Amino acid sequence: MFTGIIEFLGKVESIQTEGTNRTFHIRTPFDEPIRVDQSISHNGVCLTVTEIFDEQEAGVAYAVTAVEETLIKTQLGDWQVGDVVNVERCLKVGARLDGHFVQGHVDGIGTVSHIEEREGSWMIGFEFDLQFQSLMVNRGSICVNGVSLTVANTEANRFEVTIIPFTWEHTQFHQLKAGDRVNLEFDILGKYILKHQALQS
Repeated sequence: MFTGIIEFLGKVESIQTEGTNRTFHIRTPFDEPIRVDQSISHNGVCLTVTEIFDEQEAGVAYAVTAVEETLIKTQLGDWQVGDVVNVERCLKVGARLDGHFVQGHVDGIGTVSHIEEREGSWMIGFEFDLQFQSLMVNRGSICVNGVSLTVANTEANRFEVTIIPFTWEHTQFHQLKAGDRVNLEFDILGKYILKHQALQS
């Protein structure tokens, strides 16, 4: 379980293909030790640490593996060496929930439609699969590449979010451009409500 509050930016140092799986070597400036079997969100995708290469004061290099289904259903298949990704360690019990409940289970892929600078903030528009329309609510929560955001506007299969300078600088949003694919996870509360309604009908 995560909160959608990004801790650090990680860098993809190498990629290895093993059958239909891909193993990514990530370097991240974590300020605390991590361990094998630990769950870490990478651009909103929960991945398990399988190996730790070196741990220094400047950070740690470790490996995570994505199976074929994950590569197909997320934008991890787009990753290249040198790419920067949003990373967040799992939520500690008793910690403040500054974002919203994020599982790290991506529902689908969205596409950046436009980015507009608004005198110190940025408005980013996304397009997504129409099947998720019922899960989009104005002023509701959405997780984009692992970042907990508030939906500013939504219409049909499109929505917009406003990005403050801190989020712009401390996530990989400042590297996004129109046409880029992003990982979307919709609010778990909305999913449970829809499931309950379906069972009652």
